[in-house]
This record gives sequence, C-alpha cells and structure tokens, in this order.
Amino acid sequence: MAVFLDYDQEALDAQYNNRRRFPDYREHFARWRAWSDEAHATLPSHRGVPYGPSASERLDIFPAAGGRGRGAPVYVMIHGGYWYSLDKADYGFLATGLRPHGAMTVVPNYCLAPAHRLDEIVRQNRAMIAWLWHHAADYGGDPMRIYVCGHSAGGHLAMMQLATDWPRLDRAVPADVIKGVCSIAGIFELEPIRLSYLNQTLHLDAAEAARNSPLTQTYRTATPLMIVVGEHESEEYSRQNHAMAARWRALGYPLDWVALPGLNHFNLVNSLRDPAAPLLQRQLAVWAGGGA
Repeated sequence: MAVFLDYDQEALDAQYNNRRRFPDYREHFARWRAWSDEAHATLPSHRGVPYGPSASERLDIFPAAGGRGRGAPVYVMIHGGYWYSLDKADYGFLATGLRPHGAMTVVPNYCLAPAHRLDEIVRQNRAMIAWLWHHAADYGGDPMRIYVCGHSAGGHLAMMQLATDWPRLDRAVPADVIKGVCSIAGIFELEPIRLSYLNQTLHLDAAEAARNSPLTQTYRTATPLMIVVGEHESEEYSRQNHAMAARWRALGYPLDWVALPGLNHFNLVNSLRDPAAPLLQRQLAVWAGGGA
C-alpha cells in the first residue's frame, strides 16, 4: 500500500534512512568531531555563548582573523542530524576553511527531538539569527553581512530563516537580515518525513509538518540561494532539492544549483575545512562578491 507518492512504507523509509544507505556515516561523524576539536584547539574561539535562556541555546564563535577591526562577514553553519542528533561540536571544522578568507564562523546548537517539537527547534534558530543581528559586532562581525549554511536538517532550518518575517519577530531586525543561504543536501517537504520511520522520534502532526515545510512558505526577500546536492543522494532527496530549486526560480530569485559528482549525503561537507575547496570558494563568490 502506498503511503507517499508511489512508495510503500518500507520503500519510503529506505529513501530517508541515510545511515543505512551510507553505512560509513560513523566514520564521517568521528572525522567531523576530530576536525572540530582541532579547530577549537588551534583557532581563537568563544564556546557556548548563550543566545537564549535554555541550555540548548548556545553557539560557538570563531572570530575572523584580524581581531575586532573592520566588521567581518558572518557565516552561520547549522548542523544536521535529522533534528534529533549531532551538535555544534561536530561542525566547528568549517572555521578552518573560512578564517583565511576573513570570515567569522558561528556554529549554533538548538534543542533536539524527541524532547522538543520542531516548532521549538525552528523558533530557537530564528532567535539565534536575531541575537546575531544585535551582537555579532561584539565579536568582530558585521550584522549587515550574515550568511547561513545548513547541512541536511540544517538545510531545512536555514531555509526556514528565509521564510521568517523578521520585523514582526523583532522590530530592530531588518527583513533582509540574511544575505545568502546555502543548503547542502537539505530537506524542504516534511510530509514524507512525517509518514516515515523518523516520526517515531519527531512526533510531527500534519499541521506542524505543513507549517515547517520550506516548499510551502512565503519568501519576502530575493535572497541568493545555493542548493548543493550529491550524486548519490536518494531519489526523494533529489526530488525535494529539485522542487525547492524550481520554487526559487519561479519566484525569480537568485539561485545557484550545485550538483557534485561522486559525493553522498555525508561527505558533501568534508571539503569545507579546506580554504581552497571549490564549494567554499563558490559560496564566497556568490555571497561576498568573490571573497570577504
């Protein structure tokens, strides 16, 4: 019996079970943590800076090279993990690639399922961006140049920032507070997630899935969007990313579609610790006019 499109339950679950599809995921997780530990050990950083009252509302900041002089572009990396796993401590390695380009790197935490609903996860990420508007300059960043990248579930959360009515949330925050988004292997439609095995952890209902699906949101600003996909993603991931790209094109907003041969859901982000990585260089070219 089909539960979503032409997929029965087993087939739908297989489409979204990346850990089963790519069984070396543990090696990637271990590598990310080791690289991130190295970044904290070798680069200046501020760990566990609060952006809200709860224990989960914390972020790590890697200031740009050169201290607190001219405001640096702010690169926010939202971690993945299907909204229930991983941590900011797993993605700090991006600072190794970004610091030579004069960027400030911010890696936030947020609350996780099943203890928290997706509504709250989205709310916390929005609170994080609002906090950066008010406080990025305290750490040498330029609040007028905030760029957001997200991997997997983080790609979903990055897109939900673009769907935010910022002045309604905080009068001081401009509608175009985010100057660019990069979604790496992102998720943009939550109904198949709700119908899959993942909902045993997420506990989404139909209304919550709908109001947190980027494909159905209103986007008020023509923010440049980069969508990054790997060759070896599942058919459903490919469908979702093509659908989001089509939506952005239909709006007439700037889109950069990046399809990377030979890569999968996990190793897509590995190159970002290298300042010379083509994917990093491409983001800088789109967002910062060729670099910081």
